[in-house]
Amino acid sequence: MSIKSVDVGKTAASYHSRLSRCVRHFTPAWFTAIMGTGAIAVLWQNSPYAYRSTATETLVRIFFFFDLFLFGIFNIVTALRYAIFPEVWRSMMQHPTQTLFLATYPMGATTLISIAAGIHAEAGFGDRYFVYTLWALWWADVFVSLMCAFGIVHIMFTRQKHSLERITAVWLLPVVTLIVASSTGGVLAASLLEYSIPATLATLVFATALVTMGLTLAFMMLSLYFLRLALYGVPRHAEVASVFIPLGPLGQGAYSILLLGSGYNSVLPLHSGTSTILRQQDIGRIINVMTLAISLVLWSMATLWLIYAVMAISDVLWHDRVPFKQAFWSLIFPNGVYANLTIQLYRVTDSPFFRVWGATYAIATLLVWSWVFTRTCMLVYTGGVFRAPYLDEADIHTAAIEKDASTWNAHQPITDLEAACVPGCPSLPVAAAANGHTESDHSTGPGEVILDSGESILLGVFETMETKVGAM
Repeated sequence: MSIKSVDVGKTAASYHSRLSRCVRHFTPAWFTAIMGTGAIAVLWQNSPYAYRSTATETLVRIFFFFDLFLFGIFNIVTALRYAIFPEVWRSMMQHPTQTLFLATYPMGATTLISIAAGIHAEAGFGDRYFVYTLWALWWADVFVSLMCAFGIVHIMFTRQKHSLERITAVWLLPVVTLIVASSTGGVLAASLLEYSIPATLATLVFATALVTMGLTLAFMMLSLYFLRLALYGVPRHAEVASVFIPLGPLGQGAYSILLLGSGYNSVLPLHSGTSTILRQQDIGRIINVMTLAISLVLWSMATLWLIYAVMAISDVLWHDRVPFKQAFWSLIFPNGVYANLTIQLYRVTDSPFFRVWGATYAIATLLVWSWVFTRTCMLVYTGGVFRAPYLDEADIHTAAIEKDASTWNAHQPITDLEAACVPGCPSLPVAAAANGHTESDHSTGPGEVILDSGESILLGVFETMETKVGAM
């Protein structure tokens, strides 16, 4: 065999090993990249300047199809991961933090549905069958979101152990699924109105229930997270990026409520049925004004958390060196939905402040996305960004057990009683020689059972007792 062939074989083996490691460590947290890229597409779609221009619509399609491509690739890699390494699922479900990132999957999917529905509404792409397909996909995503919101939280209650010190803003991820699904329902309602008023009203009502449940749980968790920050301080190193996550439920919740208000204003009052409330002439406008007031309150709360987050991350960057990690993708979606909410408030109120602030914040979010995407591409090439903490912990634990076992076996003395009672034990030839025995004295005969040291001691004691009883 030539040296060149050996080098090619080593290179192929090294590449296969690195690829296998990347697949094994491809965690659900990667779907935050789908969420973040989708948020950028939504910002272009709702741009306060050059709205529906050729340039912005082109950028929307570029980001949408790129995001859709990434979503397909991530699904393939995820399927390979659990098919080749099925044991990682159990390890992940036992981890108190990584389990929460399962919620990023339905949020990434519903972001794509929202963009597609927006393209239909603005550019007239697709027909009624396209809209009903998106509607069916939305219901499927709602089901998965409900499974995350209730299932993952139930696992937190019953299968995992938590402490106040270890609470992070990542706790919000399972409940944000309901809020994000609700906002997509509001977008779809505008497209459904052309084809079916009952379907539109059903979507609006169910989306209202989703955002209410999501915000209720989010407020509870935000209270716990605020207490954790007050008692134990701001997360350090790359984990500090999570301080922006509270912008997600508040910003997306307010955006969803604005869309729902607009939807109710379009479909109400009803002209059939017996409901006196839904048939009132001004019911749609009343709901629209109420949703605007609620959205302004939530925008104010999100701005409060934004100020805290900027101060926290500035403090950490000033005192610590923060290496780049995959966790930085959690910066994009919360900031993107806050910018999108601000722009939507401009559309409803026609306020120049919301227009300028929304556009400025959208540009800042786009710059952050560009930086995170570039750094991620550099680390994907080297494989350094692929790391599942719970697998590292499991590998270290397994290696420690194996090392302890080998060390224990190497240092166990073999007594004369064990040597006499255990014929053919594989560990005896060396140890028995040290005790004055030879390998030929301990050959294993057919049908003999090899015992461990504990069993051999008991066997020797029983044989001695039988000998003494027989002599009596």
